[in-house]
Amino acid sequence: MAEEQINDPLNFMRNMWGNMGFNLPGMVTPTFDLEELDKRIKDMKAVEGWLRMNLSMLQMTIQGLEMQRSTVSAVQTMGQMASDAARQGSEAAPGAAAAASPDGNSALSEAAMWPWQMMQQMREQMQHTAEAATQATTAASDTPKTRRPAKK
Repeated sequence: MAEEQINDPLNFMRNMWGNMGFNLPGMVTPTFDLEELDKRIKDMKAVEGWLRMNLSMLQMTIQGLEMQRSTVSAVQTMGQMASDAARQGSEAAPGAAAAASPDGNSALSEAAMWPWQMMQQMREQMQHTAEAATQATTAASDTPKTRRPAKK
């Protein structure tokens, strides 16, 4: 019997786990009972499904937070651009806004136009970027290419 315990690796594991104060988990203990195996497979698939569901919920939460961050960043950038444009406009003509309309309607109309101005600035910036990319592509294609001799 002592010889069987020495040669049985599972017995070694049971003794090692038992010395730690808890028993060997049931999933590690082998069994030849088909019903028990089917039950374990069913349980493991249920756990797998639960984990997949939690993973997809986690991924959706992360994507939602990323979208929220992008939106907040875009709104902050638009606000910064609007305040910069207003500051530049007030520096260019310090008394023009007040002189244009004594009741302040000019300031209101300027505030309402900031999205349009921002869109125009973005369009111009994208045009400049596209033109620069086109010029870079054209310059790369204008360089002479060496031809390989045709194979015979």
